[in-house]
Order: sequence, then C-alpha cells, then structure tokens
Amino acid sequence: MEPWQKIYATRNPAEASIIQGMLEENNVPVQIMNKQDSSYLNFGDIELYVPGHLVETTKQLLAASLLN
Repeated sequence: MEPWQKIYATRNPAEASIIQGMLEENNVPVQIMNKQDSSYLNFGDIELYVPGHLVETTKQLLAASLLN
C-alpha cells in the first residue's frame, strides 16, 4: 500500500473543507491534518492528504476546479 501524500496546504479552514468535499464527491479519499496553533491561527497550515496512487488524479481535479 502506498503512503498518503500531501496535495494541498492552506491556512483557511473553509478552503480546506471545500476541497475535501470536492475530492470526496469524486470518490477520492482524503484526510485533513490541522497543524494550526490553537491560540495563534497564523502559525501552521491545514494539510490535505490523499493515497499516493491518486495524486495525479487529484492534481487534475484541483486544476479543473480552480480554473472555474
């Protein structure tokens, strides 16, 4: 089994949630790792991970959705 790979990082929780929803709608499993400091939200990122074999598919979905 391939390890999960980071495909996106943001400091905006809403943006991370929207991307997670878009990927799940396209049957791509996604995990969110919130590395933001709980007191100071400008420190750290929210990272999205997908299985290694779906990285290219995910990049294509992200590119298509960001162009619209």
